[in-house]
Parts: sequence; C-alpha cells; structure tokens
Amino acid sequence: MSRVLLIVNLQKAHARTLGEEIAGCLAGRGNEVTAYTYNGKAGPMEKGPFDLAISLGGDGTVLFAARSMAPLGIPILPVNAGTLGFIAAVQGAEWLSVYEQWEAGKAPLSGRAMLELEVRRRGKTIVTTVCLNDTVISASGIAKLISLHVSGETIRPGHYRSDGLIVATPTGSTAYAAAAGGPILDPEMEAVIINPICSFSLSARPMVVPMDETISVEIGKEQRSGVLLTVDGQIVEPLEPEDVVYLRKAPYKTCLVASDREVFYRVLRTKLNWSPGGSVHA
Repeated sequence: MSRVLLIVNLQKAHARTLGEEIAGCLAGRGNEVTAYTYNGKAGPMEKGPFDLAISLGGDGTVLFAARSMAPLGIPILPVNAGTLGFIAAVQGAEWLSVYEQWEAGKAPLSGRAMLELEVRRRGKTIVTTVCLNDTVISASGIAKLISLHVSGETIRPGHYRSDGLIVATPTGSTAYAAAAGGPILDPEMEAVIINPICSFSLSARPMVVPMDETISVEIGKEQRSGVLLTVDGQIVEPLEPEDVVYLRKAPYKTCLVASDREVFYRVLRTKLNWSPGGSVHA
C-alpha cells in the first residue's frame, strides 16, 4: 500500500473528473489517497507522510507542489491537465501506466535543482522560500527602470539598470528567462541563469554561473518606483530600497517521475518546432 497525495488544480478543464478517476483507481488498489484541491489561490497543504504526490494541472501546479514536497523528499508524478507542459509531461491517459512503473521501481526519475531565497531588510530576514523555476525582481509599474547591484562569492556581474532581473534554474530556463532571450539549459544541470530584463545598457547579457554561488541582489538606495519580487510566478512580495535578496542552491531537489531528460527534449522539440531527425543539413 502506498500513501498518495493527489493535488488537483480545479482551474484546469476536466481536472476534477480525472482527479476523481485517479483517486478511485488508487483507492481500489488498496492505496491510501489524500486529495488536495484548489481553485485559484492555494492554501496550506497537508505534509503527510506520503510516498508519492500526483499533481494534476499544468506546470504551475507542479511548481506549487514542488515547494511543499521537495523539502520532504516526496517524489511528484506530474499529470498534465492543460496544454503541453515542459514539466507536467505525463498525459491523462498515461497516468496509470506511469504509476505502475513507479510502483515497480522502474519509472525514470529526474532530480531538479532548486534555489533557496532569503530577503533581508535592515538586517532582518522578512521572506524565506524556495523556487523550482525562477525568481524575478521587477518594477511594479510600466516602463520604469530599477537599479540593482548583483554580486556573488567569486563573481561580480555588477550594476544593472533595467526593467528587472530574472534568476532562473535549468528547469526555469524554458520559461520567462527564455522569453527574455536567455539560454535553454539541460534540466538536470546545476547552474543558474542571471538574465537582465530590457537592460538600459546593450552590453548587459544573460550569464550562466555555477549553482554553488550565493548570489545577492541589492535594490538601489535611490530607487523611487515600486519593486516586486515574484517567485515561480506565484509568490509576490514588495521590495524596498536597500533590501537584499540572497539566492543559493537549496539543500534538496525536486524529484519528478517520468518527466526526465528524454521527455524534456521531446517536449522542447515539439514546442520549438525543431526537426525530429538526428542530422543537421546546411
């Protein structure tokens, strides 16, 4: 018997029906199933103990699940109930076969590095959380430059005047960072993308740095317009001048079931319309 947490995003079409089907099937096999449903804003989630979490929704549902499950070492089986996702790559019709593979210890697993972040204000910690995709520091208004100083333990990217800054994991390299001109990284790498958004200087380019660097981002002292911190597109916190955001490698990873490197590249080819063949022709 397995203890399974079923996380259902009711904003996705047919998620409720499929969730009921999954819960009934698992319970019929003698498993202990706990259902967590949300519609829009998610609240506190039960922490278990669980052997497996099944997220039913899109990539955003996986991101939400990861922040709660990864610290507990609980693997996530990401079932897609939306459009084709980079993370939620298991289709609804496939969930049972993938679950049976996991139950037999034969399902491919993918360990995804996460970032731990801390916001300090006047020497006190005001926010601590983790992200699987990215952390974005941006202006709260339209077309307003913000002043940011970025540094690491051994790297010194320096000062940016831009619309904001994206700090992304390899998993998040296909999200906002890619839209802002950043590189796409192998999902199981341990690296961080530092990507300015519409920098005032054309010389400011995206950088890829080792994940074992602790990166600090300080809001400029003279900053007058509002600044927001957005974590995985789901947690939003206002920032003040001289606040410092620290980002470091989390001491754990998100474990994804059947959303491994092979699946990632297959989805990447589909979404970017790459040639499926193995050869390149001039």
